[in-house]
Amino acid sequence: MGTLVDSGIKGYNNYGTHLREKYKGQRVFKVIVDGGFTCPNRDGSKGYGGCTYCNVDSFTPEPSRKNPNIKDQLAEGMLRAKTSYKADKYIVYFQPNTNTYAPVHYLKMMYDEALSINTEDIVGFAVGTRPDCIDAEKVALLESYTDRFDVDLEMGMESIYDETLDQINRGCSHGEFVAAVELLKDSKLDLCVHTIFGFPWETREQMHGYIHEINRFPQIKFVKFHHLHVVEGSIMGAKYKKEPFKLFSLEEYTDLLCELIPLLRPDIVIQRLFGISDWDLLIAPNWGLNKSAIQTYMDKEIEKRGVVQGSAYFS
Repeated sequence: MGTLVDSGIKGYNNYGTHLREKYKGQRVFKVIVDGGFTCPNRDGSKGYGGCTYCNVDSFTPEPSRKNPNIKDQLAEGMLRAKTSYKADKYIVYFQPNTNTYAPVHYLKMMYDEALSINTEDIVGFAVGTRPDCIDAEKVALLESYTDRFDVDLEMGMESIYDETLDQINRGCSHGEFVAAVELLKDSKLDLCVHTIFGFPWETREQMHGYIHEINRFPQIKFVKFHHLHVVEGSIMGAKYKKEPFKLFSLEEYTDLLCELIPLLRPDIVIQRLFGISDWDLLIAPNWGLNKSAIQTYMDKEIEKRGVVQGSAYFS
């Protein structure tokens, strides 16, 4: 007899179901665009070297890295999604680096170009950024697309603790994150927040605090949960090779998720439970499974334990 997971039913408000319901059963896929942006803590505006855990290549598809032409990137990405996954519609996703880190007129030119490719098949537009690279003028620009597309602004919270943000060379404070979230109060944009669990100096109770912080902002519609993983080409990667530190095993991280999901506000959609880089860049932890197998393991453990999103949430 199959499980609920086998039938596509999960104990949490998951992104796949959200997309199917929102777009009436159509298969919708994100197509990543590399706009050639940088970050303020890479170019010297705030610092150099970037966040210690970051190697941009670890989350950028190889075709996007190799082809600077936005139209070509999208045409190739849409074709891959259609051929490999039978995609019906697309979300144009500016992901690598900080995709609002430029003057508004330049951003508009980039966004307009991307959204002019197969416009009839595009239903969404997603832009990844940092809290210190968003302002009222940029919010207004992004909102100008909401009459044609669903627009998601993705923003890295990473940790709620300034001590951690300093230690990972984040280049901005949690206060700046809160100010950016407040800027989006009553906005037409859907806000997605990224977190990283597993910094070895943070306790389990501190990680629970991330969820309580997310819950207090009604403008947060989506979350992406990541476990800390160490990649080649990052500052943290070099340090780990010299002196390895504790990282989550698959079982330990799944245990944490089973504690966090019940605390999460039930209306929030979880876009991702974990993040992992390509095998050739991953240093640790290597769980020995591909993404699909990891997802299945987590979903089945969540079901087996009777975990239900929001069951322990109190407003």
